[in-house]
Amino acid sequence: MRVLFVTQYYFPETGAPQNRLAGLARELKKNGVEVEVLTAVPNYPKMEIHQNYKGKFFLSEFIQDIQIYRAWIYVGKSRSIIARLFNYFSFVITSFIISFRIKGKFDFVLCESPPLFLGISAYFISRRKKAKFIFNVSDLWPESAEKLDLIRNKFLLDLAYKLEAWLYKKSVLVSGQTQGICKDINNRFPSVKTHWLPNGIDPDRFPENTVSEWREEKGFQTSDFILLYAGIIGHAQGLEIIVNAANRLKEKPEIKFILLGDGPEKEKLEWMVQTLALKNIFFYPSINSNQMPVVVQACNAAIIPLKKLDLFKGAIPSKIFENLAMKKPILLGVEGEAKELFIDNGKCGLFFTPEDDNDLTEKILHLHNNPALVDELGKNGKQYVFEYFNRVKITDDFYKKLLKLN
Repeated sequence: MRVLFVTQYYFPETGAPQNRLAGLARELKKNGVEVEVLTAVPNYPKMEIHQNYKGKFFLSEFIQDIQIYRAWIYVGKSRSIIARLFNYFSFVITSFIISFRIKGKFDFVLCESPPLFLGISAYFISRRKKAKFIFNVSDLWPESAEKLDLIRNKFLLDLAYKLEAWLYKKSVLVSGQTQGICKDINNRFPSVKTHWLPNGIDPDRFPENTVSEWREEKGFQTSDFILLYAGIIGHAQGLEIIVNAANRLKEKPEIKFILLGDGPEKEKLEWMVQTLALKNIFFYPSINSNQMPVVVQACNAAIIPLKKLDLFKGAIPSKIFENLAMKKPILLGVEGEAKELFIDNGKCGLFFTPEDDNDLTEKILHLHNNPALVDELGKNGKQYVFEYFNRVKITDDFYKKLLKLN
């Protein structure tokens, strides 16, 4: 079996789709599948083309024994809708052009969305390659863009919704990262076949004896209670809640907050911290996923927030998994499916009301004052994700689905 991933984002970039797709590719390869990846030159999340890839329109390389084809993409710092559309459509065009350099037929072409528009290129690549088309949805776009008020142009939104429907109907399978995504698609398009393809953990990446000197290297004390947010610093996360909680807890200097990552809201949050003169919150740039276990090991718990929107009741932030795999409890500010799985069922952490910094502050203090609870929730979390969100099992289930479709 031969499968082509078409995705704007891929390793060595950091982020949820990059880690998930790289893990899926590795595990499918273990099942004897020939996996190849058509992607953009790395630029995310800083929107700067990585140094080793500058000035190249096309290149091919092997990463972790996977054949990668890379195409040029327009990258700019502007946050305007026009700049974002240039970014998306530049790769729609270059990915299709570069696909002519990829020889032979494929059994499946799997397209990662968002960006939704990449589905145009991926579908026509699948036609050329005599392959069945699979559309993988990690975010319900354009619905999320509309609800987050990122796109207001009604004409563009209408076109995007029509494109979404067209891509679903052209797919032999639509895979979704959450059960909520799959349910939403089935409710609107009952004839579309869906498959839950969740994020998960690679057991080999999280050994019991992980040693970390990161805390000491960064100047933190052994007695510090460190809360970690690691990921995209964007609109959807509503990270002002962490700054406000840090402000409420500024009289407890042993409680410290780390925001690790990059994104469009980082400058705003840094300005807030500076304005409030907070000494208990620290910013660090994004790092390679292979380095994350060392950072997670150095912290006491993780904060996982999203804005309070009905849209996110079906969301499962990928950063949940690596923290739980390292026995770190989570403070989860996400309603719906994530709460049911990881708080109600898995007993992996404490829930706080999204966008309620007073509630978050109370839950932080509860963990800080109960080290035995921190240990208990951490053990629960590791057991839960290793049993139910093991990427080996997730990939095996997906591979069996591909065999039925082939």
